[in-house]
Amino acid sequence: MAIETIPEPSIPITTPFRPGLGFLTATPIIAVATICLALIIASAILAPWLSPHDPLLLAPAQRLRPASAQFLLGTDGYGRDVLSRILYGGRISLLIGLGAAVISIGIGLVIGLVSGFFKWVDAVMMRVMDGLMAIPSILLAIAVVSLSGASPMTVLVAITIPEIPRVARLVRSVVLSAREEPYVEAAISVGSSLPKIMWRHLMPNTIAPLIVQGTYVCASAILTEAILSFLGAGINPETPTWGNIMAEGRAYFQIKPSLIFWPGLLLSIAILSVNLIGDAARDALDPRMKQREGSK
Repeated sequence: MAIETIPEPSIPITTPFRPGLGFLTATPIIAVATICLALIIASAILAPWLSPHDPLLLAPAQRLRPASAQFLLGTDGYGRDVLSRILYGGRISLLIGLGAAVISIGIGLVIGLVSGFFKWVDAVMMRVMDGLMAIPSILLAIAVVSLSGASPMTVLVAITIPEIPRVARLVRSVVLSAREEPYVEAAISVGSSLPKIMWRHLMPNTIAPLIVQGTYVCASAILTEAILSFLGAGINPETPTWGNIMAEGRAYFQIKPSLIFWPGLLLSIAILSVNLIGDAARDALDPRMKQREGSK
């Protein structure tokens, strides 16, 4: 006797995920933030062509020169061109921010999916995540850099580790909620494979919150890298980053405050722009959040 196979139910995902980039120009403020961030990214990518001088070239005879046609933003205490160092510094800072967001989301997604689906894994894994979250992120990053040495990769790892628990807990909360949906229970009851359930039914529900969380992680990583470099616990001081430029400018702040002002201004604009775009993405991907804010 032939046994009729019950097809796996195909139920649309309930997460209001609507792909598109229209939210980047939703309001004038968001449009300005998008333009500013695009210009900063473009200047970092085109730094080898836009920089008028070698950012590592030492010229003691040219030290602390004011802004001029030769040095548009002047020179630092070692005679290096400030504009060139700022342009190249944006490459390191932005790469660390993007790298921290991608790595933390990738690892946190796996941990959150497994923890949210298997209760016995959740009991162990979430305690580990709680332990990491109990340590201040700056202190943990300083400890990692101190043990492994200062390099861009070490700083990236040190900044990423504290962000993983936050992403994992976010994914876990989404998975715990999605597991109770009828279409997930139906998929389990008809014997769908575990990878198929996670890939087809659970993971799509995490895309929208992960996109928003990724923007916040990126902004936080850029700021953390600048803090570490400013404290002398980040990337090698010779390497141009916004934090290193400001750290070196402390000694000359009274006679040349622009050494701190210009990299600090770009750092502030980049972080503010990323956060504003993250808020816009949250409103676009979850209209219910915008409705709740409007009703207050």
